[in-house]
Amino acid sequence: MSDKLFRTIQEDIEHRFSLHSCNADQVERMTKIREGAKQYALLIAELTPVSREQSLALTHLEDVVYSANSAIARNE
Repeated sequence: MSDKLFRTIQEDIEHRFSLHSCNADQVERMTKIREGAKQYALLIAELTPVSREQSLALTHLEDVVYSANSAIARNE
């Protein structure tokens, strides 16, 4: 691996695992995402039987919230 590529990977790792401070606008948008996901999670819980698939659906929804909020925190 070249030194340049290694430095690029190191910078990416630093970015991924650093604390990203958020301003009030970012926090408001992140809250909207979480609230929307919570409503969707409640709908999933109401309309689907308790099962592995339901659990996976809720877990994937958590992942969606995490990724969306990370996009806001990491890239602005």
